[in-house]
Amino acid sequence: MQPASQKKTAAWKFIMMIGVLSFFADFTYEGSRSILGPYLALLSASATAVGVVTGFGELLGYGLRLVSGSMADRTGKFWPITIFGYVLQMFAVPALALADNWQTAAVLIILERVGKAMRNPPRDTMLSHAAQEIGYGKAFGAHEALDQLGALFGPLAVAGVLALRGEYRIAFAALLVPGIICLCLLLVARHLYPHPESMEAEIAVPDVTTQKFPRVFWIYLAGAGLVAAGFADFPLIAYHFQKTSSVPQHWVPIAYAIAMAVSGAGSLVFGRLFDRFGIAILIPLTVVSALFAPLVFLGGFWAALLGAALWGIGMGVHESIVPAAVAPMVPRQHRASAYGLFTAGYGVCWFIGSALIGILYDRSLTATIVFCVVLQLAAIPLFVVVRKQADATKAAT
Repeated sequence: MQPASQKKTAAWKFIMMIGVLSFFADFTYEGSRSILGPYLALLSASATAVGVVTGFGELLGYGLRLVSGSMADRTGKFWPITIFGYVLQMFAVPALALADNWQTAAVLIILERVGKAMRNPPRDTMLSHAAQEIGYGKAFGAHEALDQLGALFGPLAVAGVLALRGEYRIAFAALLVPGIICLCLLLVARHLYPHPESMEAEIAVPDVTTQKFPRVFWIYLAGAGLVAAGFADFPLIAYHFQKTSSVPQHWVPIAYAIAMAVSGAGSLVFGRLFDRFGIAILIPLTVVSALFAPLVFLGGFWAALLGAALWGIGMGVHESIVPAAVAPMVPRQHRASAYGLFTAGYGVCWFIGSALIGILYDRSLTATIVFCVVLQLAAIPLFVVVRKQADATKAAT
């Protein structure tokens, strides 16, 4: 049996390894997502089409996690499912360079989201095994920081390509390079860490509950779903920037890079705050991130950049605190299914919200902003209930 110090070191090494490959993954697909809105507009897509396509992509990108999570729990094939998802995702992005109409681009955008759906629940479950040794918030926050660092450099690289060549197709094609690097690192990680579950103590999460998923899990899912429904996808925000010229074309990927920088830095802070204060930290962060909507849709250049930064805070919360909070809520043997179910529900809400936001945008900018803000703030009472139940559980143990 490994000493505690050795297990902790191994856990950190695994998290850093996955974080580095996630850096290159995010470099690839977030680089592409920073220009999807303008690219679809160039291919003659409407705002409604952008909202529906990106929302449907998120629907599959989250909804199919229910399938991949359940499959991973049932088969134990965490690595093969993860690898399949990454391969699909890393090749769908540069293939956008070949799209000659918005419908073809839409198919590739959706395939990229499907790849992410397949790999996330098994990957997050493997991360959670290592996270038990060092703290869920700290581990997922560190991983997300590296992840979002890639999301910072990807859009900046795309902005550089556009500044030099002015061609969206060249920018998409260039993203094949970090995609290949990601896949190479993935295979190395599979070789070095074939059994990440060995890093977690069997007593990490009590499995004595008679419920597969406790009531607090469903309440938390409802709150997260409201936040997702009111959270505009960045391609629509970029579409607005392009349409109104509030942010110049070459600044659009930079605005996205700013959002990703805030998200990555915030993930480190949010993870540590979660370990210290628990789910309560979601309440003020939800209020702050909800302010992105009036800034990006009504503001001029600087207000739009500030709105993008607040949007990035919301992304950091979604990607770090959400998986950290789910892990201790459910039994270990159902964790991949829990991640799949949680993110499936989250994705359904994101799709419905994105589609409605796109439709509202074509009709009323004021209605769009009200919709975004009200739905996110409506989640706060549910997070208060989750916090109270978490406090009661802690007091009883």
